[in-house]
Amino acid sequence: MRLPQIAGLLLAGLSLFARADGLPPEVLAALKNAQIPAASVAVVVQPVDAPAPLVAHNAARPMNPASVMKLLTTYAALDLLGPAWTWKTGAWSETPAVDGVLNGNLYLKGSGDPRFAIEHLAALLRQLRVRGIRHIAGDVVLDRSVFNLPAVAPGAFDDKPMRPYNVGPDGLLINFRALRFTLLPDNGKPRVLLETPSIGLRIDNQLRNGEGGCGSNWKDQIVTRLLPDGNGQRLEFSGSYSPLCGERSLNLAPLAAEAQVDGLLRALWGELGGSMAGQLRAGSLPPGARLLTQVESAPLADAVRDINKFSNNVMARQVFLTLGNDTAPATAERARQRVTDWLVGRGLRFAELEIENGSGLSRLERISAGSLNRLLLDAWKSPVMPELVSSLPIVGIDGTMKKRLNGSEATGRAHIKTGTLDGVKTAAGYALDAQGRRHVVVFLINHPRAQAGSAAIDALLLWVAQRRAAEKAVVLESE
Repeated sequence: MRLPQIAGLLLAGLSLFARADGLPPEVLAALKNAQIPAASVAVVVQPVDAPAPLVAHNAARPMNPASVMKLLTTYAALDLLGPAWTWKTGAWSETPAVDGVLNGNLYLKGSGDPRFAIEHLAALLRQLRVRGIRHIAGDVVLDRSVFNLPAVAPGAFDDKPMRPYNVGPDGLLINFRALRFTLLPDNGKPRVLLETPSIGLRIDNQLRNGEGGCGSNWKDQIVTRLLPDGNGQRLEFSGSYSPLCGERSLNLAPLAAEAQVDGLLRALWGELGGSMAGQLRAGSLPPGARLLTQVESAPLADAVRDINKFSNNVMARQVFLTLGNDTAPATAERARQRVTDWLVGRGLRFAELEIENGSGLSRLERISAGSLNRLLLDAWKSPVMPELVSSLPIVGIDGTMKKRLNGSEATGRAHIKTGTLDGVKTAAGYALDAQGRRHVVVFLINHPRAQAGSAAIDALLLWVAQRRAAEKAVVLESE
């Protein structure tokens, strides 16, 4: 067969499947049903082993990526710090304990650990008890100086200050600053159980039974207020909770950082048989203090999995700031510069890139679908590719994609990071076609009706999953 004939067959085959100037009909139909104009979306689909995209629609347009921005943060962290990177949280003192009494202060110094939880604090305190300390005569001083951050109002983003996703980064973040509650129906009145220990916090349950079913917005029917209560605080629950909701968990972050740690630490220390006479306060580790014990975190790869599978904002921000901690204390500006320098070093210059905090919980962050495509193509060739890909939600299986496309051709065949804000719906990751060829997929929607765009994103994932590489068949046939 002559070369012009081969070229003609290749072009004919590509025309059936490649849409470098448009979108697949299924995607266009889903966008039309959602009343989202194609001008408000950006899409790129490219096989990881191909030189050009199959689909490239508005690829260069800067868009708000929502939590898809976590792909940049986590890839940069895995490459710059290494998957085995760990954080250490230590307990320090100026004076040794005598007969079980620590006469000076106890200092807890953080290193920015993104998931230092109740069990890790309990382990640290247990190590102090094992070392013979039973009474702290001085204060407990929290050293958060590893990060240098301005104060941020937790409700500034969406006026929901108690939602855990609004918790800001903290050099000594403990249990995501969250309290876990269990709600359950009980004899005509909902019960509220505080699962997380918190001395000094009283629960005032004024919830009433809600009528009707248990919708996806059941949390919005509950109103919470934090009020003074003697020497402590009172968390008031009002509004309604439907009995049809059954038993549900509710995570809230109602307390300021010191109050949250104070209530938790006193409870855990008391459970271990310890006592303390002083107060809990913020401060700095003094020169000459000696390390009593420390707890080391799980490796970065584990944190990245939690960040991407479940879109944990504060963990992403902790990791992002850690990138700026090459010379402490870390700042957001230093983290942004390090990520930018890293991109340039990899030959990735994204002129439109705007990074605020690296989590996507931002109205300022911007990146194009084309840049995300280049980032993911680069990641595919990176030594840390296995850790990054395995951290992404699997379609129809787990994470934020667990309930999407169940039982479809795409189930289990795509690793996709999702993102959601008011007016923003996004997805990006890797997907296999019907012949096992892997593609980078990026879909960004910025429109007031973006929340209706899930069907369009799913339609694109199905289009990839059902696609057969006709151009390969044509090449083989022409040979």
